[in-house]
Amino acid sequence: MHPLLNIATQAARAAGGNILHHLDRIDQLNIEHKGKNDYVSEVDKEAENTIIETIKKYYPEHDIFAEESGAQQSKKTKSEVRWIIDPLDGTTNFLHQFPQFCVSIAIEVKGKLQHAAIFDPVRDEMFTATRGSGAFLNNRRLRVSEQKTLDNSLLATGFPYHDFSYLDAYMDSLKAFMINTAGIRRAGSAALDLAYVACGRVDGYWEFNLKPWDIAAGALIVKEAGGLSTDFTGGENFLESGNIIAANPKLYKEMAQTIGKTVPSELRR
Repeated sequence: MHPLLNIATQAARAAGGNILHHLDRIDQLNIEHKGKNDYVSEVDKEAENTIIETIKKYYPEHDIFAEESGAQQSKKTKSEVRWIIDPLDGTTNFLHQFPQFCVSIAIEVKGKLQHAAIFDPVRDEMFTATRGSGAFLNNRRLRVSEQKTLDNSLLATGFPYHDFSYLDAYMDSLKAFMINTAGIRRAGSAALDLAYVACGRVDGYWEFNLKPWDIAAGALIVKEAGGLSTDFTGGENFLESGNIIAANPKLYKEMAQTIGKTVPSELRR
């Protein structure tokens, strides 16, 4: 395992321990509203601090881009390495004790995603990837599914929950996929949705308007498992646009065509 990925998994496990420690005392937590249907708890902050402290112990010169604390750049040198952190992806699930949440950590080197770790503390599942070295679940090699068409496929998605400006376009895409697949799942954690594409638990995934920390790690894990992760135009701009499609190469083509037919061009950028 690459040294950077080793630290990422160490940090993810430590944060996962923080999260599980608080799972049975949800009613005692301090919870803040960042916006409509957008919450942050003391657990999110504690887990993020744990991750950052672990990283800084070994790599104090690296840059950090984290959901709760934002961007932290090295004051001494201009770092070529940036850690993209979601300490608790699926906060709403966690606050309802719905067991679908995770820690997500991605590492960019010179602006390219190179390493990724997604840890589900409830199931003790660690999804990892290093560019060019494959994707793994608890050290078992991962491959995307072999589903070739939308017919009989199982897809994952995320519903709009605080920004409803693109709701009509989303509903059009949902309707098209719903009619032509075996089913759609909305479990509430984008990072785990992508990890599940990578290991074949779902055949494909699409979502609008996400943040970089939601999808950075998962997008790389899908690619290293033999799949495709792109924005809605087929490009690599998903961290900026927040729009993402992920699937095995054959199913991806049909999913991208469906998005092209149902989502206006101005929302696909």
